[in-house]
Amino acid sequence: QVQLVESGGGLVQAGGSLRLSCTASGRTFSRYYMGWFRQAPGKEREFVAVTSWSGAYTEYADSVNGRFTISRENAKNTVYLQMNSLQLEDTANYYCAASGTSARRNPAAYDYWGQGTQVTVSS
Repeated sequence: QVQLVESGGGLVQAGGSLRLSCTASGRTFSRYYMGWFRQAPGKEREFVAVTSWSGAYTEYADSVNGRFTISRENAKNTVYLQMNSLQLEDTANYYCAASGTSARRNPAAYDYWGQGTQVTVSS
């Protein structure tokens, strides 16, 4: 069992930056692909970014590519999402998720989910 706790969300002006963190319980963090997803009101949950076990592989949604960076520190059981040049459409609840397989964009491939952290971008 893995428990995930996100932090770092908040209110930011358009063009600003935030860094989200997700800390996992347990001693097997490095065995999981870690992903970030987001869900805006009235919309489906969508893929944002994913990183492999070591962090060597990363993949991003087209909408955030070049603005967001996913990284991980296995020694701290933590994955990060650095978000720069935030836009109004980035407003959503952001979730981290862990997959025991080489999951990528499909949320059904993830085994564990955090409770989410709200990001609100204002004009």
